Amino acid sequence: MPVHNRDVARVFETIADLLDIKGGNTFRIRAYRNAARTVSSLTRDLADMLEEGEDLSKLSDIGEDLAGKIETILETGTHPLLDELKGEVPESLQELLRVSGLGPRGVQTIHEELGITDLDGLRKAAEQGSIAELSGFGEKTQAKILEEVESITSEEERTLLAEAGKIADEVVEHMRSYEGVKKACAAGSLRRRRETVGDLDILVSCREDADVMDHFLEFEDIDEVVARGDTKTTVILRSGLQVDLRVVLHAAYGAALVYFTGSKQHNIRLRKRGQDRDLKVNEYGVHSGREKLAGKTEEEVYEALDLPWIAPELREDRGEIEAAEEGGLPELVERDDIRGDLHAHTKRTDGHNTIREMAEAARDLGYEYLAITEHSKRVTVAGGLDAAELAAHVDDIEEADGEVEGIRILSGVEVDILEDGSLDLPDDVLERLDVVVASVHYKFDLSRDEQTERVLRALDNPHLNVLGHPTGRKLGQRDPYEIDLERILEAAAERGCFPELNAYPDRLDLTDLACMRAREKGAKVVISTDAHRTSHLEYMRYGVGQARRGWLTASDVVNTRPVDELLEMMERD
Repeated sequence: MPVHNRDVARVFETIADLLDIKGGNTFRIRAYRNAARTVSSLTRDLADMLEEGEDLSKLSDIGEDLAGKIETILETGTHPLLDELKGEVPESLQELLRVSGLGPRGVQTIHEELGITDLDGLRKAAEQGSIAELSGFGEKTQAKILEEVESITSEEERTLLAEAGKIADEVVEHMRSYEGVKKACAAGSLRRRRETVGDLDILVSCREDADVMDHFLEFEDIDEVVARGDTKTTVILRSGLQVDLRVVLHAAYGAALVYFTGSKQHNIRLRKRGQDRDLKVNEYGVHSGREKLAGKTEEEVYEALDLPWIAPELREDRGEIEAAEEGGLPELVERDDIRGDLHAHTKRTDGHNTIREMAEAARDLGYEYLAITEHSKRVTVAGGLDAAELAAHVDDIEEADGEVEGIRILSGVEVDILEDGSLDLPDDVLERLDVVVASVHYKFDLSRDEQTERVLRALDNPHLNVLGHPTGRKLGQRDPYEIDLERILEAAAERGCFPELNAYPDRLDLTDLACMRAREKGAKVVISTDAHRTSHLEYMRYGVGQARRGWLTASDVVNTRPVDELLEMMERD
């Protein structure tokens, strides 16, 4: 089977995790993690690059040693070092890495101090109170670990939207390449743009004589065929993701798309609405007795129920039916509405490209502006800038702005919110900038009241424009810190600053529900990517998807404005 970039990245990330568990060299571990990030963000396939004779060692964070390892992984799907480490670290211990917030070092400590080797042992230790006694853990961390273990053992494993979306695109492209296929589309939670996906539902309509299932089973990443039928086939991919392919009649394609897109509660509401009108609504269409009224398109299905078409992102039974009845569905923000990105890093701190490279990539995406927002000095691991260094960097930004045509490069910073709520840089430095993003990067364990007051004090600073990733969560890695987000959103609206919807795939912070609350409270939102390389700028589509789930319109999003209007909004009263 061919090996994709994500497979190479997964090997490097696993090597880093296992080295971390073993207490390996910090710089070596970081090298593998950086390589994994580089590989996963590439827009070209490594195998194609190698075949075309490109020198992989020239890639950022790769070098000759890792380039050689990439070649081995592309040839074999694994690497001897990974196999060696897996032999040294029990598989059950590797399972502990699934516990959000624990991390390799936490696994190492728990293993060495308590002799824990599996999830069951971790649960028992948490129930007995042993974990709280370890240095650096405590009662609160212990409770979160126990909650997370119970969640892992009781719920299905889910895949980040960005990763599932890439796979879905490959499957759909594979199906569309077969001449007998008329239509192919991903449905389910992926189409609703949920932040994580349990499995993939792919719908296909085709000619009656087409050997669609045979073609589907030729997809290169299939690891196991669970079940095969004439209208439904289920497989497991090498990534572990389950894919269900369903073949539906062309005349019922719209009805099937509504049904398999869901959500379950939205579909229940549609069926109930049909029953109230003596209609039967299912995946085959809308029927009145034996007469079929609709089914070919989604629009005609909703029309048969006296409703306008409802965007998939809204189909969660959160008032969309009522809004549709009253003609009050929002005109949701679109990717093309976004005029610029207000959160991006360069090589000056922990990014991978120059100012000019980032600006040119943003311009090529059709943006009018890009804000360069390096870390401040508190984030030492990222090489954060002090006041003098930032001042010099702003000079570089202004110089690049005069040289790169077709886009405005805005000066900015991602300044740390310190524990007392003050900002990591003085006001006389911040006031020179076009955009100030302020974020919490440490002390996540403060109480709800302490964390809330910390952020509220930061919002009082008149130079703060954007509250970066407001809850600090990382999907599958770290829970949000305790904070009264209602008060934060209210304060942001009152003070004329803006909560960020961070579009980075493992953040998507704000949540969809938080976006809805922001809109209700009159707080405008900034959708930014937190890009650390040029390819990350394309993450904007995930942020827009989340915003749409949160009922946001273009007017609810700050960076849909032209640059002059945007800069006026950055000037707080």
